[in-house]
This record gives sequence, C-alpha cells and structure tokens, in this order.
Amino acid sequence: MSKNPAQGSPSKGIEWLARFGYAAKGVVYVVIGVLTLMSVFHMGGRTTSTKGAVSTIGSEPFGEILLIAMAAGLIGYVVWRFTQALKDPEHRGRGVGGVLKRLGLLGSGLIYASLAFYTIQLLIGSGGSSGGHSKDSITARIMSHQGGVWVIAAIGILIIIIAIMQFVRAYKRGFEKRWSVATMGTTQRRWAGRIAQWGLSARGVVFLIMGGFLIVGAWQTDPDKATGLDGALETLAQQSYGVVLLAIVALGLICYGVYCWVNAVHRRINP
Repeated sequence: MSKNPAQGSPSKGIEWLARFGYAAKGVVYVVIGVLTLMSVFHMGGRTTSTKGAVSTIGSEPFGEILLIAMAAGLIGYVVWRFTQALKDPEHRGRGVGGVLKRLGLLGSGLIYASLAFYTIQLLIGSGGSSGGHSKDSITARIMSHQGGVWVIAAIGILIIIIAIMQFVRAYKRGFEKRWSVATMGTTQRRWAGRIAQWGLSARGVVFLIMGGFLIVGAWQTDPDKATGLDGALETLAQQSYGVVLLAIVALGLICYGVYCWVNAVHRRINP
C-alpha cells in the first residue's frame, strides 16, 4: 500500500511552533557568538553557555517581554523536536539509522526543554546560575553512582559523534534538502549555504571539545574535567593563536544562529 504523503505531516500549528522555535534558537546562538566576539576585542563580552545567553537577554531593556518570547519559542522548538522524534513527519523510518536519528531529535528536545524551563525560572525570579557549575555537579552526581563513569564516557562519545555529524552536514550541504529552495533566490541560497557550513563547522568544533573533556573526565574519574559550551570556548582561547581561533568560532556561532533563522523561514516543515 502506498503511503499518503500527507500522512504523519504536522499540523499548521506545529509548523508555526517549529518556525518560532528555530528563530528562538537562532537568537540564543547569535547572542553567544556576539558576546564571545566582544570578549575577543575586550568590549565587555564573555564566553557563555546557552543559559548565559538567555540570562543576558533577560537583563536587557524589556527583558521580561524578551524572555516571554524566548520561552514561547523554545517551547515551540521542543514540541517540534518531540514531533519529529515520535511521529516521524519527515519519514526517517524505523531502521537503525532512522531510529538513531529520531533518538537524537528526542535528546535535542530534552536539552531545549531544560533551557525553556530555565527561561521560565528567570521569568518567575527563581533562575539559578548560568555558568557551568550546575552541570559539573550533575556530572559528579552521575559519576558517584555505580557505572556512572561509563555513562559519562558514553555521553562524551555521543557528543563527539554529533560533532562529526555537524562536519559531515556542512561538507555535504545536507541541510539544503530540507529547504524550500524554490522560495530562495540563487544568491540567497548560495550565501545561506556558506553561512550554514561555517555555522555547523563551528558548532562541531565546540562539541568536539565538550565531548573530549567528558571522556577525559570519565577516564580520570574527575568531574571537574567536564566542560560545557562556555568552557569549550575558554579552552579555545587558551590555545596558541587562541584569540584568532576564538574569533573564528564566535563568528561561526553567529552564522549558526543565522542558519537557524534561515530554517525558520525556508525549512520544509510539512514534507
């Protein structure tokens, strides 16, 4: 029996939640990139995490309104990720590859659900630290349990696999197959593709560092070795030519945010 193309397609409401979600995710990464770039040029910025970016947004004029918009957008992104994982509107299938991709989408949804929850906490005045210490304590708690070291190592390996996937997507330009290219001009598509490649590559670099530190932390049974996005950026800054590396990656994270905005407008939500 042939499959109805519309079967499993998300509703119009889910589509708009997804687009709003991509836009909110883009804002988070642009803020991270801009703050990092400002730190390179000693303009008052800093390396930060996704939570730090949300906190920065909330500290701006009309911060409460901005946080409401961010919370709504992030919730929309979570709904879209869960829809992708559970209802499979993009027909990834039930084979090994398809199931792994859908599990990855589910994991992404859980991560952004945590960020959405943190945003809501800021709105009601009970937000915690935006730094990496809370993450480190979670790592320590996991390691304190039997087999916890292996769990941390597995998470590190998974993050490195995700990093490699970012590089592959950038090289093969696999993101274009999800775009409605008919709505994009030739120049727009060319530049959007280049921006996406730079953004995905920069995100891949950061994920490689994060995954590597998790594995080192597991190997040495030292949760303090684990690091998040902000720690990965700080690690880059400490290398030879660190200022140059950090600037390149910061611009790349801004590009990744712009890539998310392109998805908000041109991605095919209904296959």
